[in-house]
Amino acid sequence: MSQDKGNSKGRRNHGHSHNKNRKQINVGDKGREVLAKINENSPVIKQFQEYAVELDAKHDRYERLIKISRDITIESKRIIFLLHTLDKESKKNAVLGEAEKRLNNLITVLFKNIAQELDGEDSYHYLRAYRAGLQEFVEAITFYWFLQNSTLYNLKKLEESFNYTINISKPTETEKNEKTVEANESDQTNQIEITEVTNDSDQPIEQKTIRFLMPPADYILGIADLTGELMRKCINNLTSGDISSCYQTCNFVRSMYKGFLGCVGISGREVARKLYTLRQSLIKMENVCYTIKVRGSEIPKHMLADVATIAAEDVNIEDDEGYQVY
Repeated sequence: MSQDKGNSKGRRNHGHSHNKNRKQINVGDKGREVLAKINENSPVIKQFQEYAVELDAKHDRYERLIKISRDITIESKRIIFLLHTLDKESKKNAVLGEAEKRLNNLITVLFKNIAQELDGEDSYHYLRAYRAGLQEFVEAITFYWFLQNSTLYNLKKLEESFNYTINISKPTETEKNEKTVEANESDQTNQIEITEVTNDSDQPIEQKTIRFLMPPADYILGIADLTGELMRKCINNLTSGDISSCYQTCNFVRSMYKGFLGCVGISGREVARKLYTLRQSLIKMENVCYTIKVRGSEIPKHMLADVATIAAEDVNIEDDEGYQVY
């Protein structure tokens, strides 16, 4: 028995010494050895290098679009805050004029930059990079348009404002001659004289029209967010005693809600989620108008906004017997 133990111990020691003497492979050294054997002139390697350049360019473009979208979002929110300060008729021209100026600046600068970045590219590949800013801008410009005209800003008008004309410099005569020489050198052995244009500073310019992609889905999501701002505007108007505009705004949002109901079943989850929020805003506005109609004569004007707001918050939205989202 003791001999068997000795033999098993010897076998264990023998196995341990065998593993110890086994050659250890250094992964780092192996990797360097493989890299040293790679042929840089291989067509496969060159193809992957081209892919790397394309991916880097795509990622850089995506990051630039995200930064532009962030600037659009911030400025659009500031414009919305500016429009909410419109509480008197005397301030209307000044506030709307400032908002229009800033909205036009977004269209002519930031959205033009996006259009130039995506010129010749598939815009839908980069849509997620800037759609948040686009929806916020739609909310801002439709809010501005409603305060000015009491109507909804048309998608077609918005698309027309996203057409841009840019200048492109044509190749000079020197560049054309150089390309001609390079093309002919392979076929001709005779020496070719190049006639250079002395005035290279006056480069000919040609114009090109580009456009920014305005997906209808993002327009719909943007105007869905508009209803939240209209609900706030409706309640804020009570503080200035502008009761008639509350009824007008409520009727406008009700018409929008009826239109959105036609999208149920054919739209995605985003529209359904926005529609639920739209329904909440509409019910609050309807309850505010109901409170004004029923109790408006017995409540002082300076307390009307507080009473209406409290009444709107006490509504049980799930008990609505009217249109159902789901």
